[in-house]
Order: sequence, then C-alpha cells, then structure tokens
Amino acid sequence: MLVSDWMTKDPITVTPDTPVMDALRILKERGFRRLPVMEGGRLIGITTRKDLKDAMPSKATTLSVWELNYLLSKLTVSEMMARPVITAHESEYMEDAALRMQEHGVGGLPVLNDAGQMTGIITITDVLRAFIDIMGLKEGGTRLTLDMPDMPGSLSRAASAAQPSNIISVATYGHNAQGGQPRRRFVMRVTGEGAREARARAQASGIDVLD
Repeated sequence: MLVSDWMTKDPITVTPDTPVMDALRILKERGFRRLPVMEGGRLIGITTRKDLKDAMPSKATTLSVWELNYLLSKLTVSEMMARPVITAHESEYMEDAALRMQEHGVGGLPVLNDAGQMTGIITITDVLRAFIDIMGLKEGGTRLTLDMPDMPGSLSRAASAAQPSNIISVATYGHNAQGGQPRRRFVMRVTGEGAREARARAQASGIDVLD
C-alpha cells in the first residue's frame, strides 16, 4: 500500500503571516491537529494545535484584555511553525512513512510528489485506517492466531489448514519461545466455507492455536 492510497489530498494550508488566532480557528472548525505552511507554492513549515496553544499567554498574565488582543493580533504562524519539515513521498510504502513518524515522534507528514510539490498529508489516523483494512476487521469472518516455528513452510502449512475457507488477511510477527527457539505468530482472518471450523482444522493439523 502506497502513501498516495491513504493520504488526505489537497489539505488546507496557511501562510507564514497567518495570525495564530486564525490558524487556531481553522484547526477547531475543521477538527485538524496540524496545518502545513506554504509560501510561494512551496512547503516551508508545519504547525500544530499544541504549538499554537503554547504560544498563548498564560491565564496568570497581568496584561489587560486590550494588551492581550494586541499581542495576539501580531503573533503569526511563522513564529511558531516547525522547520525543516519531515515529509513523506506519495509513492513510498505506508509502513515506511509510519516508521518515520514513530522515529521522529510526529503525528503527521506532508506528502510530496517528484516535483517537490505538496499533494497531501498522511497522519496517524490514516495509518490506523490502513491497519484496520489490512486486518480485514470490517469484512467479518473468523480470526485465528497460530503459533508456529519460524522456518520456511510455516505459512504454507497455516494456509493449508485454513482451506477450504478464504483467507482475507494475514499478519505475522516473530518472538522467542522459552529456551530461545524462534517462533512466528500468524494472525489470520478467514471467511466463507468452513470458517467457523478453521480453528479446529488448524488444531487437528498439529498447529498451536492461541485464539
């Protein structure tokens, strides 16, 4: 799955001279958490709801209402935006973009094309949507977690045990059993003929079924 398949296309943006109060209003009205900052058609920064709220004066301030309004009217996005911007490319894999978000501790990445133009934004919410789709949650069926030796042929054996049901999703991760022996767990979702009996078939074939 590519970033371009899941990103929000043509996101709302602001400019460096956008007042902080206007940017906060956009975030609130649209339910967003971040806004790319554009200047002359180029992505030059990104600002988040937290960044902008942190710029607001403390409630303990001794400034008058007039002084507060004056200061806030002068405060612009350029003073609060993050730069350089960590980005994704629209043709890269979703998992690569997700890893970059984790490594940098950010919740969203502006997406660029080959020309360096911003074409979208990918967020943690989009990653979760992709994960739910990969796991086949909305397609129903029966979920199985199979624990098997981490060796060639294990996936083929698991798939054979699932027949005649239709396997609509497979996810796998490795772990070490007691004694340090490498094991691999296969999380499968099956539908169709014999789906309800898939767990019993796997157990009958000698596979450890965890759930």
